[in-house]
Amino acid sequence: MGKTKNILFIMYDQLRADYLGCEGHPTIKTPHMDALAARGVRFNRAYSQAPVCGPSRVSFYTGRYMSSHGAGYNNVPFSLDQWTMGDYLREVGMRSVLVGKTHMVPDQSGMKRLQINPVSELGVWISQSGFEAFERDDGLHPNQAVDPMLTYNEYLRGKGYDGDNPWHDHANSAEGPNGEILSGWHMRYARLPARVAEEDSETPYMTSRAVEFIDQAGDEPWCLHFSLIKPHWPYVAPAPYHEMYGPNQIIPANISREEVDNPHPVVGAFQGHEGSENFRREEVRQTVIPTYMGLITQCDDQLGRLIAFLEERGRLDDTMIVLTSDHGDYLGDHGLAEKDLLHEEVARIPMIIYDPDAEADSRRGSVDDRLVEAIDLIPTFLDSQGGDLHNHRLEGRSLLPLLRASGEVAEWRDAVFSETDYTFHPARQALGLGPNEGRAYMIRTAEWKYIFYEGFRPQLFHLAEDPMEQNDLGEDPAHAAQSALLHEKLFQWLRNRRMGVMPDAVADQRTGKAKERGFVFGVW
Repeated sequence: MGKTKNILFIMYDQLRADYLGCEGHPTIKTPHMDALAARGVRFNRAYSQAPVCGPSRVSFYTGRYMSSHGAGYNNVPFSLDQWTMGDYLREVGMRSVLVGKTHMVPDQSGMKRLQINPVSELGVWISQSGFEAFERDDGLHPNQAVDPMLTYNEYLRGKGYDGDNPWHDHANSAEGPNGEILSGWHMRYARLPARVAEEDSETPYMTSRAVEFIDQAGDEPWCLHFSLIKPHWPYVAPAPYHEMYGPNQIIPANISREEVDNPHPVVGAFQGHEGSENFRREEVRQTVIPTYMGLITQCDDQLGRLIAFLEERGRLDDTMIVLTSDHGDYLGDHGLAEKDLLHEEVARIPMIIYDPDAEADSRRGSVDDRLVEAIDLIPTFLDSQGGDLHNHRLEGRSLLPLLRASGEVAEWRDAVFSETDYTFHPARQALGLGPNEGRAYMIRTAEWKYIFYEGFRPQLFHLAEDPMEQNDLGEDPAHAAQSALLHEKLFQWLRNRRMGVMPDAVADQRTGKAKERGFVFGVW
């Protein structure tokens, strides 16, 4: 083993933490993810900063909470004053390269105000969220919103797949008995194979592009953000993954009678969404979830291919590998579909880190139950390169001490936080809320979870005794003191966001020095 020179930062979209073999799923096959966990450390309590693609990813890319970076939902840009992963890694001489999805949109009005040309080097850097885009594909291309420059569509046409949008017509659709296209946007077709050969489907294609980058990169240090759209919907898998699992291999829905009969008002509003109503039908779960599992196993197979390539090229000896997800997927649990709220199925994410440094040997194969956050990755990457951790701006903590030697640290965080803004959902209107009122905040400690909703009662779960979150104690007078304690801790966190642009050391140097600089106040 050697020291970390490169970083492979792998993100799957909408991959639940509990849908890995090493996480205890009873039927899914993820041997390569499991093998990576055996080589590194699996963090069993890792949390996304937001249960939605866009704000979650901005937190990964800035090292800051959603309340700090301000991008509260998909297609909401973050401001130009936010540093990104690419900005930080440049300081330590490392390229930051993208293959796959970011789901980011540039701050066009900010660039216009500052007279930044969108096609200039700086404009492109901003537009790609601080990454060099070796190939960017945000993964969702309905016929009403097709990117005419989509490289994957060009690839498919070159392979003989016809149509204006082969992504939809082939990669994410099935075929009917008379040759008709059955759109993957309709979950009823999830058990049918995609109209594309497996080797030409999205995940192998993007893996090939990651291999191409690594092959071309040479000796210059790099961080490759390899970001796959799957297993995110449309729930369509190519053969043989479409039939790899059956209804008898899915786990039962996690939903209590109370959640059906008397849900929390916000949860109840989301249960009224069309997707949630469908996922409460067992027919839908039995059709969709086996395909979701097949897509995960395809991702796992391609991970094995990528790791084999790194091993062949001798890159496992100097490349840190991080495997994670932006958030989970309800799949009918709690009577819900999609994401957006803050149950464990969505807020908790997989987090596996392989550190090639010899100091990490003693920690290989371990499971760490300490609370970690998505925003911890940038500090970890900087720490692995001996860089400045920018503690006045970055809100996460380096995980490097947890990866190496004994893994013991004198003090670690006792809580993690996540937040959501459901402004853009019908649930917000159903609740009679204005555009800036659909917000919720989560604090999770080792034993408890407390969720504050603007305008509604909180939720409280005793996770030590109720890990499935079926017993909401938010209105229980016997637990009022616990709710009050977590409420205060949550708002202490909100009050202490790191909003400064000046390092603490500089602030200390300037404190009380006004007289020395000739500014004399209050002297008689």
